[in-house]
Amino acid sequence: MPEPDEAPILNVESLNVHYRGAATPAVQNVSFTLGRERLGIVGESGSGKSTVGRALLKLLPTADISAQSLMFQGNSLLALSEKQMLGIRGKKISMILQDPKFSLNPIRRCGDQISEAYRTHFKCKQAEAKSRALEMLEAVQIRNPERVYQMYPHEVSGGMGQRIMIAMMLLTQPDMVIADEPTSALDVTVRLQVLEILDKLVSEKGIGLIMISHDLNLVRNFCDRVLIMYAGRVVESLKASELDQAQHPYTQGLLAAQPRIGGSRADLPVLKRQENWTTGSAVSS
Repeated sequence: MPEPDEAPILNVESLNVHYRGAATPAVQNVSFTLGRERLGIVGESGSGKSTVGRALLKLLPTADISAQSLMFQGNSLLALSEKQMLGIRGKKISMILQDPKFSLNPIRRCGDQISEAYRTHFKCKQAEAKSRALEMLEAVQIRNPERVYQMYPHEVSGGMGQRIMIAMMLLTQPDMVIADEPTSALDVTVRLQVLEILDKLVSEKGIGLIMISHDLNLVRNFCDRVLIMYAGRVVESLKASELDQAQHPYTQGLLAAQPRIGGSRADLPVLKRQENWTTGSAVSS
């Protein structure tokens, strides 16, 4: 959690996202702040959590984005031109996507793509960019950075591909990272390794992290705070350590629907949705 006198990195007030042609907004009146902490955004598929992440970077060309305030380090993101946003994306705010197979260019070597990410924002020679890329590959616990630098995306495993993506997104030392389901395509062992890498790099560099996920156990153990989203709205905000004390029936329903090792073998309860969930105010603790 940020210190009380520390200004937040990001301040979002009443964010709305409406895809053109859609009957209802995808995101409605979402508000939160982000300090130098790990903030989890949780919800089922279609709840709007990934849309929030992309809206912050203005990566939704088919949607109308509005907000009472969308401030990043004292600057209004909504007021920035596309040219100015190019200086924000990847340099000040990075986004780690879900599956490296769809994020890495299959016909270019992994190292060249990492170096390009650095040279896009910093004027330097190729040798310097390569040196920094190799340092970051080592930082994300890749044993033979030189070898991996020369490999193509199809030659690396899913776990290594995700580490390459993390290295690429953190190479510019951003102040904020949005991680959209960064471990969902990985097995349990690799998932824990990737989370450990993210935790270490976030702690050492003092950046703000938004972890978008549908995995309640992941955010409970990894994040500092959690926002619960339903139908485009934040219905509850609470400390991750207090997730079991959630007050909103939607959060309680998500928790109850999780299978537990050694738990009851009876059928898991089905979430019973209520109409007022899309109109009521968010529960905070």
